[in-house]
Amino acid sequence: MTRCTPCVLCGTHRTLATVHRIAVRLRRSSRRCCLRSHSESELISHYIGQRDADSAWYFMRDLRARTEGIFQLTSDGLRAYVDAVDAHFATSIHFAQLIKLYSSRDITGPDWYGATSRVTGTIPSVRCGRPEPRFVSTSHVEALNLSVRTHLRRYARRTNAHSRKLANHEACVALWVAWYNFVRVNTSVGITPCMAAGITSTIWTMRELLEA
Repeated sequence: MTRCTPCVLCGTHRTLATVHRIAVRLRRSSRRCCLRSHSESELISHYIGQRDADSAWYFMRDLRARTEGIFQLTSDGLRAYVDAVDAHFATSIHFAQLIKLYSSRDITGPDWYGATSRVTGTIPSVRCGRPEPRFVSTSHVEALNLSVRTHLRRYARRTNAHSRKLANHEACVALWVAWYNFVRVNTSVGITPCMAAGITSTIWTMRELLEA
């Protein structure tokens, strides 16, 4: 299994989809896991690639194939998303970017090695359509970011659990995404994301997932 299970979501203006990327270093290169989160059902999908225009293009093409109707999309400030969204959605969705402003890292004191930049502010930028300002947020996918780093040691910061092969890494992430969607009961919706999205009517067991 190297891809997440296909799904189709019907969108409304109040439906949010947010995208985010988490970096991971392989043995000889680095890859990023591009994540999409549906705010109402908590359903997620992913794409493994680089932080570049090509990956953004394929990422949005995959999102286009999984969605129907008009919805609101929020991404981070990566410029490549603007062209990718325009290529696959044109003006059929409400798209905004949330550009984050960061402070410089504090490299003084005993914890200088693990110092990270802090978010000091955000700038919402409307790219197409009429996105509702109160929904221009990446909070849902940031929470998903935490879940990924908690469950997948490969994505924990300063870890030694690196993937030796890209194929192994893709299979690991795909299996986790399928488990998250079909097996894990999400506390926000009280059922699994796939049940909330109307894809299945029951909570899958691990046996059902592996035999699917």
